[in-house]
Amino acid sequence: MTEPLTPPASPAINKDAINKESRAANPRGLRIAIASGVVLLGIGLWLVTLVPGWVSRNPAQDPTATPPASGARRIQATLFYVTEDGSALTAVMREVLFGESAVEQARQILVEQVKTPEGMMSAIPAGVTVRGVFRGARGEMYVDLSPEAASGHKGGSLDEALAVYAIVNAITTNLPDVTGVQILIDGKEVDSLAGHIDLREPLAKSETWVRKGQQ
Repeated sequence: MTEPLTPPASPAINKDAINKESRAANPRGLRIAIASGVVLLGIGLWLVTLVPGWVSRNPAQDPTATPPASGARRIQATLFYVTEDGSALTAVMREVLFGESAVEQARQILVEQVKTPEGMMSAIPAGVTVRGVFRGARGEMYVDLSPEAASGHKGGSLDEALAVYAIVNAITTNLPDVTGVQILIDGKEVDSLAGHIDLREPLAKSETWVRKGQQ
């Protein structure tokens, strides 16, 4: 008669060993959790300090920028307009916006110079805008005007001279450190506005075209 088979005895579970491993693993897991928390906290603090500074250095550009407020600082500047008989320039004191640098001040002066105030005649063709102003290494200024400065010119040596020196004198009179002014059109050097005044080099201030006793 066959004796019944008995299953093999299960190995004894060492509870003490398991408890020791569990106690060894818990501190290790705790240390990992603490380290992760510290890293995340550091990243959070970094973002909090970095993002506001980045935003302040890179402000959003407003596509609908408004003109300067009426309370903006202004200065008195000498601008030049055509005399009643059309034969010369006459000096007129006008308010212009203050510029923090010589280049910015030159730009603000020109922005006003290309306008035609009520009761005045401008030597500069209508529609001209100031595209940019740059300063050279020898104290000269480069004035970049829109194409209308040439295309809108009605011609004639006198009218051309008055237009050129209204611009040159407006800058050199108000900014004595500027040694000369070269007029550019649409970012490029030009020979002249209408074939008479050479614009290939900076021009110095000239009172030849200003009515005597008025500048």
